[in-house]
Amino acid sequence: MERHEYPHPFISEVKLTTAQLLRGLILGSILVPVRLILATLCFLIMWPVAWLRVAGLSKEERSRPITGWRRWFYQPIMLYLSRAVFFSLGFLWVRVKGRRADLKEAPVLVVAPHSGFLDMLVLCPTQLATVVSRSENTKLPVIGALLEFNQSVLVSRKDPESRKRAVTELIGRLTSKGYWPQMLMFPEGTTTNGRALIQFKPGAFLAGVPVQPVLLRYPNKLDTVRWTYKGTSWKEAVWHTASQLYTNMTVEFLPVYNPSEEEKMDPNLYANNVQKLMAKALGVPATDYVMEGRVPVSKVGGLSLPLESPGRVTLSLLHKSSLGVHEVEAALGRMIDRCQSGASGFKASAEELASLLSLPDKQTAVDICGLYSKDETVDLRQVYFSVAPVAGFTSFKSLLHSAFTLFDKEGRGSLGAEELSDLMGALLGVPQYNTAALYAEASSQGLLTEENLLRVLTTHPTYQKVVNEYLQLEEAGSQLSLNTLPNGKAGNNGLVHNGSFQHSKRD
Repeated sequence: MERHEYPHPFISEVKLTTAQLLRGLILGSILVPVRLILATLCFLIMWPVAWLRVAGLSKEERSRPITGWRRWFYQPIMLYLSRAVFFSLGFLWVRVKGRRADLKEAPVLVVAPHSGFLDMLVLCPTQLATVVSRSENTKLPVIGALLEFNQSVLVSRKDPESRKRAVTELIGRLTSKGYWPQMLMFPEGTTTNGRALIQFKPGAFLAGVPVQPVLLRYPNKLDTVRWTYKGTSWKEAVWHTASQLYTNMTVEFLPVYNPSEEEKMDPNLYANNVQKLMAKALGVPATDYVMEGRVPVSKVGGLSLPLESPGRVTLSLLHKSSLGVHEVEAALGRMIDRCQSGASGFKASAEELASLLSLPDKQTAVDICGLYSKDETVDLRQVYFSVAPVAGFTSFKSLLHSAFTLFDKEGRGSLGAEELSDLMGALLGVPQYNTAALYAEASSQGLLTEENLLRVLTTHPTYQKVVNEYLQLEEAGSQLSLNTLPNGKAGNNGLVHNGSFQHSKRD
C-alpha cells in the first residue's frame, strides 16, 4: 500500500484575526438579525406554496410526478423564493460554469464536495432537482412541506427495510427515461471541509445511468460555510456567513460521465472513478475515508480504521488526569481481570469506569465512554484492547491471545465470523462491519484458530501494516508510554503528521 499524507477532511474551524473578529461582531450585530428575519419570512411564504401544490391530490397521485398547471405555476414561485432565502443570507450572486445537462442526457447530478446545509443553494441553478432525504426530516416544520413539494426520495437510516425501498424507488426513478424529474445527490453522504473528497457512496450509481458531476466552490477570503464532524458548529457557520457583506459560490457543471459496461455492473467502481475525476478537477485528493456511524474512518482490507484512535485519545485523557505510567498499567490490569472473570459482564457505566481507572472525576470517564458508545456505558474489552498496545504494556501476540480467549465464548479454540468482527472491533476501537475478507484469509486452512489469525495479521501484506502501524507491536508501542507524551497529547503512531493523515491508497 503506497503511503500518502492527506488532510483530515472532517475538521473545519473558522480562524479569525483580531480585525476579522471585530469586523464580524460589528457587522454581525446588524446583518445577522435582519438576514435571519428575511430568510424566515421567505420560508413562511414557501410553506403554504408547498402545501397548495399537493392539496387535493390522493396518495396515489402524489406517488407520481406532479405535472400540468401544478408544476408550471408553483415551480417558478418556489424557485424564486428559494433563491430569495439565500440572497437574504448574503449569497448575492452565484457564478455558474459549464452547462447543465438535460434530463435525458443525465438523470442524476452528483455534487461535491458537500460542505453543509448552505450547499442547498445548488438547487437553484439545477431548477429544484429532486433530492434524497432522511424520512425523519418530514416531521420538521416547513422542511417537511418542502420535501413533499420536491417529491424527495425518503429513507430512514435506522430501518433496513426503508433503505431497501429507497434503493428500489431510486433505481426506478433514474431508469424511468424522463418520466421522473432530474435528481441531485451528494455522493459523499456527509459534510467535509473540502480539502479532500471522501469515498462516494454507490447510491447515485446503482442504476448504471449517465451522471453529470457538479463541483461546488466557495471562493471567499474567509471560509465560513463548512459544518463538519468537529470544529465549527452549524450555528457558528450561520453567524459567520451572515456576518459577511456577501458570500461567493461557484457551481461548475462538468461534462456528462457515461459509464462503461464494467462500471454499470459494478456501482462501487463507477463511484470511485467519478470521485477521482471530480477530485482531479477540484485539485484535491480522492481518499477512501468514510463516515461510518458517527466515526470517520479509512478502509483497509475491509477493516475500518478510525482517523482518531479511541485508544490514543483515551491515553491522552488519562495523562491529563495525572495518571502516570504505573497507574495506567495497574488500571488496565484491573480492567482485563474483570473481563476475564466474567462475573460482572463486559459493560461498565461511567461510574464503574472511573473507579477501575482510579480517576479523580467522573467527567473524564464520561468522555472516554463517548469515544466508544453513544451513552455513558462502555465495553471494557474495547477500552483495554485499544489502549494497551499503544501504551506499550504488552506485545501484540499476548494481546491477541487475551482477545481470542475472551471472544471465543464457547471455548472451541476457533472463532466464527461474528466473533471475529467483535474481536477486531475491540482491537481497533470501532465496530467492524466487513471482516469477510479477513475471515476468509484466516480460515483458508480450516477453522479460524488463534494461530491462523496471528499468522494472517502478522504476515499478510495488508493486515501486517494494520498491526505494525495502527495496533503497534511492543517494540514500537513502548515509545508511546505516557512519560513520552508531551503536554498530554497522544502520539500519532505514524497516522497523523503535522495535521495530515497518512493514507493507504486503495488502488
